[in-house]
Amino acid sequence: MGENIEKYLNRVAEAAEQNALVKMTLSKPADKHDELRNIYVKPVLIKGKRLFAFTYRYERRDEVKNYDAEQMISTLKELVPSKFLNAVLFTVNEDVALLVSSKGKVTVQTKKVQECREQNLEHDKQKARLINPANPWWYQLGLTTREGKVTADMQHKFKQIYKYAEIVESLVKPLKFDGPVHIADMGAGKGYLTFALHELLTQRLNLDVDIKGVEIRPELVQKINDIIKTSGLKGLEFVESTIDAYRPQQLDILIALHACDTATDDAIAKGVRAGAELIVCAPCCHKQIRQEMERSGKTDAITRYGIFMERQAVMVTDTIRALMMEYYGYKTQVMEFIEMENTPKNILLVGRKTDKTPDRLMISKAIGDLKRQYGIEKHYLETVL
Repeated sequence: MGENIEKYLNRVAEAAEQNALVKMTLSKPADKHDELRNIYVKPVLIKGKRLFAFTYRYERRDEVKNYDAEQMISTLKELVPSKFLNAVLFTVNEDVALLVSSKGKVTVQTKKVQECREQNLEHDKQKARLINPANPWWYQLGLTTREGKVTADMQHKFKQIYKYAEIVESLVKPLKFDGPVHIADMGAGKGYLTFALHELLTQRLNLDVDIKGVEIRPELVQKINDIIKTSGLKGLEFVESTIDAYRPQQLDILIALHACDTATDDAIAKGVRAGAELIVCAPCCHKQIRQEMERSGKTDAITRYGIFMERQAVMVTDTIRALMMEYYGYKTQVMEFIEMENTPKNILLVGRKTDKTPDRLMISKAIGDLKRQYGIEKHYLETVL
């Protein structure tokens, strides 16, 4: 085993010394759950010095590090086979593959190539990311180290933030705005997703924004506003208010993520009344409808089991919310916010304002049928609208 690895690393060193190394790829992580999925290596010329750029490709980000030839070989010794089971060297005239089987057997395969290959010594720009953990506010919010690295205990949270940014980008890109985009983030909490929204819209989509994070806890509002001030961010402010009491003067986009129980309905109602172009909600708990279902005594083969009653209450609650938004002229969509392994609160309810006249009779019938089936007298969203 050691002999073949040494043989392979010697060939890499020779290719580097002879300026024949075109690129390398490291794949097949030894740990299938490792966030580091691949490493790509290529020669680069930086300030007249020939180095080797290692692009570390994680699930949600890329990191680039530059090494000289000696550092490159030392790094490869640490990575193969402890981190990666496959490594392929591409030179100007041959491919050399190091393969480690599931039983630990190491083989080296060499293949001559016919095409004419050339080195590309241009230094690749790091892939533009939706959310950059190196921005100073992420450290102040407690997600990263001073060096801009996501801390171990916040990896899942950062995944959730990044997934949120991906979804919001896809939702906002098709929209056209005349002037600043007025946004309310209802129940903004510690501000992680509000800051992600601001960063995405201003630094990625180059939009002029006026974002208000609505939060009831005064000490949190003060803390977040201090971070906004020290970070020099424009168009972002936290305001102390309940969702129900907040009165936006203008509203283009409404966000309400994990607003508890009927607070989600209060937020949706704000967006509908303001004629927001986009409403994005991640409902949290669904007590109101579950209590009505339990009081009615209407159970079937599914809902007589407590855990299924809970899940059915979630689906009924959010289905009626979607139908209510359609009643008021929104095209609705229900999607997964983030994988269930990271949070059980993984449903995202999206409403896009349309010019199409809704079939209110049909929608009212659908809502009524659901209420009768599950013994529901009134959905709270009907009350506030």
